[in-house]
Amino acid sequence: MADLALARPFDPGEQLRDEPGPDTEHCLRLYAKLASGVTVITTQGGAGPTGMTVSSLTSLSARPPLLLACLRNGSHTLSAIGGQGVFAVNLLRDSQSSRAARFADPAVPSAERFREVPLRRVLGAPVFGDALGWSVCLVEDIRRYGDHSAVVGRVAAVQVASGRPLLWHDRRFGSLSGAGEGAPR
Repeated sequence: MADLALARPFDPGEQLRDEPGPDTEHCLRLYAKLASGVTVITTQGGAGPTGMTVSSLTSLSARPPLLLACLRNGSHTLSAIGGQGVFAVNLLRDSQSSRAARFADPAVPSAERFREVPLRRVLGAPVFGDALGWSVCLVEDIRRYGDHSAVVGRVAAVQVASGRPLLWHDRRFGSLSGAGEGAPR
């Protein structure tokens, strides 16, 4: 019985820590199967508005209202969010895949990304006037995890319109099929 007192408690994660784990390609293939809404995160940068396409966004809490977005480390948008302390989440419509692609391309300059996008300012953040919905968030926390940073924002303003969201699944854009909004249930 004395030997039992000296034994370490069982740690279910211990076995996994010793394993090499799956390679990046296997993980990315799994991640591609996760369907998500497509958003463009925007903020005010030093030389004007800046933004990037993000598919890793989720509600974190209803009270207080918090959103969690994952942004690529080293991006101009992430840096500007850290400096400004405010950002907008623009939920794209199913007809806005070309805009999503433009904001996802790191080779496209910021001024070109925002060309012909109807903008308005809400709490200092640039918001798309034609988005399916948007929220403006005050930064609560930013933490680095691997090659991305988790940005937690407290929702300070929100607007929702009718329509269907643009989706990202299996490394391509898509939309919902079936009955739309307002259909009988």
